Amino acid sequence: MMERTFSMNNVNQNDRIRRERNRLKKAAYLRFITGVRQLSTIHRWKNVFVAIYLLVAAFAWAYRGKLLVGLDSAFSLLPILTIAVDWLVALFLLLGLLCLISTIGTPLKAKVFQDRLIRAGFTNHSHEPPLLLAKYKHPKNPKLTIWEFDENETSLSIWENKKDNIKGALIDTIINMKQSKNGRRIILCTVSPRSMLPPLLRWQDKYLSKESFELVLGESLIGRETVNLAKIPHILLGGSSGSGKSILLKLLLMQCVEMGAEVYIADFKGGVDFSAAWHKKCRMCFDESDLLDLLTSLTDELQRRKAAFREAECANIDEYNTATNTHLKRIIFACDEIAEILDKTGLSKERKELISQIESHLSVIARQGRAFGIHLIIATQRPSADILSGQIRSNIDFRICGRADNVLSQIILDSTEAAEQIPKDAQGRFITNTGLIFQSYLFDDNEVFSSGSRAIGG
Repeated sequence: MMERTFSMNNVNQNDRIRRERNRLKKAAYLRFITGVRQLSTIHRWKNVFVAIYLLVAAFAWAYRGKLLVGLDSAFSLLPILTIAVDWLVALFLLLGLLCLISTIGTPLKAKVFQDRLIRAGFTNHSHEPPLLLAKYKHPKNPKLTIWEFDENETSLSIWENKKDNIKGALIDTIINMKQSKNGRRIILCTVSPRSMLPPLLRWQDKYLSKESFELVLGESLIGRETVNLAKIPHILLGGSSGSGKSILLKLLLMQCVEMGAEVYIADFKGGVDFSAAWHKKCRMCFDESDLLDLLTSLTDELQRRKAAFREAECANIDEYNTATNTHLKRIIFACDEIAEILDKTGLSKERKELISQIESHLSVIARQGRAFGIHLIIATQRPSADILSGQIRSNIDFRICGRADNVLSQIILDSTEAAEQIPKDAQGRFITNTGLIFQSYLFDDNEVFSSGSRAIGG
């Protein structure tokens, strides 16, 4: 029995030695490959060290005979030793070059970070941490740090599930993570906790995008954030009272007005949240009958555009405007509190029917509006499956949530991230359904509109 136990222990020990040897070989190979890649791309300035080494190597090769001073007579007797020395010098110089390139491919404190990952419990089935291959500043945003790890037999989903463990080990906030094209590396983008979002950002006219219907949302840790209505046609915006969602809604609508869109706003609070400047720039509707008439006209316009695009053999509004040399405007329908409109609780049969018709028109626009340049931007602080139908909600791909409880966050984002990541006292701080956190801009709508519409987009 003791012999069998000893034999098993010996096998396990040999297996561990074999795995460690293979790990070291793989690490050396990856370090070298990473060093070569850095010398040819992100760290070309390090070629200076390679150039210096090659000069020293050339000097050493040229004067290798000096190493044999005093041994001339011996070498005259054994010329093969001269050849051996030549080979040894060449071998050492080559090994030196390989070591230099591998050192360039080894990030500073790589071992420290790998030890932290082990302590954080982030290892593969062999209890090995991922190998840190590269760590460098983002070329376009020095606030960001890029980390490249060997995937280490762990899928991207495992990395995402262990995000908090990794964050603690790196002592950085993880902005995003992705897999390299060949699937062999995991690439993290992080930012230092010291790089915090400011609590207040003021809008400036220069922020207005020159891209057609690219709307500026605010600023995240990685820069200015935008959403392009040509690609993402509808927006659902949520947040509790005082979260800043109404200001963000106005910010988006202001940009639509400035870009030449026709903007329609449903406001069942009597228009008190929208100053006189909005009434001049947009069409406002304040009751259900007026809203139904408006939405009916919008769906009729959608059908007209559909027929025109089909006849012109165009797939979307931009193609149609270019092909026909016309200027169909994009249409934006917005509502500051969609629940005020769609909630059927306690209504009479007639009013419920009216709300159902409104809901039906919104569903048509949500499903088909993208290609024909008709968009929804709707906000609420109390959405639910009963109020916001599945057809409408499922066709709104881009969702933003400010300060919220678990229930509201779950309904808007399909997760509780807004409740967990947005401070309870934060105003103007939002998170998207892609996990991006940003601070929206504060602006004075009267001051912005006083300069007149620029109509720079189509």
